[in-house]
Amino acid sequence: MTNNASLLARRNAAVPRGVASATPLFADRAENAEIWDVDGQRYVDFAGGIAVLNVGHLHPKVVAAVQTQLTRFSHTSFQVVGYEGYVELAERLNKLAPFDAPAKTILFTTGAEATENAVKIARAATGRNGIIAFTGAFHGRSALTGALTGKVMPYKWQFGPSLPDIFHVPFPNPLTGVTVADSLKALDFLFAADVHPHGVAAIVIEPVQGEGGFNAAPVELLQALRKICDEYGIMLVSDEVQAGFGRTGTMFGIEHSGVEPDLVAIAKSLAGGFPLSGVIGKAEIMDKVEPGGLGGTYGGSPIGCAAALAVLDIIEEEKLLDRATALGARIAARINGWATRNDLAPVSQAHGLGAMIGFDLLDPADRSRPLVNGAKAVVTKALDKGLIVLSCGTKSETVRILVPITASDALVDEGLDMLEAALAV
Repeated sequence: MTNNASLLARRNAAVPRGVASATPLFADRAENAEIWDVDGQRYVDFAGGIAVLNVGHLHPKVVAAVQTQLTRFSHTSFQVVGYEGYVELAERLNKLAPFDAPAKTILFTTGAEATENAVKIARAATGRNGIIAFTGAFHGRSALTGALTGKVMPYKWQFGPSLPDIFHVPFPNPLTGVTVADSLKALDFLFAADVHPHGVAAIVIEPVQGEGGFNAAPVELLQALRKICDEYGIMLVSDEVQAGFGRTGTMFGIEHSGVEPDLVAIAKSLAGGFPLSGVIGKAEIMDKVEPGGLGGTYGGSPIGCAAALAVLDIIEEEKLLDRATALGARIAARINGWATRNDLAPVSQAHGLGAMIGFDLLDPADRSRPLVNGAKAVVTKALDKGLIVLSCGTKSETVRILVPITASDALVDEGLDMLEAALAV
């Protein structure tokens, strides 16, 4: 008989330990913001496949678009025989680009590929090697994006030296006492000690750190980085892999700041659960790479492109940008209420943008400090109550909420009730 227990035993025998699973569950079916496991247990989904399902599980329009494409062809490799879906998607993304200059888009498969290729494009465009990222950042697990990632455990430990010419500065965070001024001062030190600004190809930043704890990049930091990039000819790269496609209440997270990037890495919720990623960039920058320098066999798959075109329609037709803003306010109000109570584990105020919301578990003995690994216990208790939710943060102190934006208020409230119960002391 197939059940969670038997599948877990088979998984442990067949799959290496290096790919961790947040739950011991195995999915049987899902719909919008609900998942049923192989034991028949129903769960409210506040994880959304790690921010992949902004339009929910199996949105009917995504399903229909994919089914239609499957009756025509599943793969040609765009580098061999092109197809309209790729071109149409690039055209639509170019129009959505968060900058005023003409844009071009190239498509890939994973978020790490997107960020890595943004770096390659920046290096080609500038003729420089240096890349600056931030502590707490997560940009992927490949050799290059793993080096960009600003967290050692578990992403760098065991894998040998990081690639050269990659540098980190502290990311502003009230919980760690790092201010914007501290970050900019560290950047000045970096320019003086390790890399001249004219040797830097790109500064890569998440508009809201994902793995780092759902902390939004302060507007004044982004403005200062834009000024520095303009002064020294550095490319500003916005990693929108997790923050993009309506999650924050704008199409791209950086739009909240009014700061225009040069390159944008995209993935996750772009294609409603199908593997698809890309880089949107200023056309003059994108065209600096010679033909054949970019690509990938599966990049911009016909299935993924069909799904993504449907996703863009859904975001517009169902007004999901407005919905994300309202949903985030609803969730934040509950969290901020928990922060005032004494019958729950101590938590911070909500932080993030739009429906990209998190909160920190705090040390009961000193509420100015995060509780190391505090979120993990809450996540485990929530699962027992029927809620799938994830932790993050540099000290595993943050509970992050990534419920599909299409979820109903009633379902969101049900999940928040479960989360509140998990915080009870």
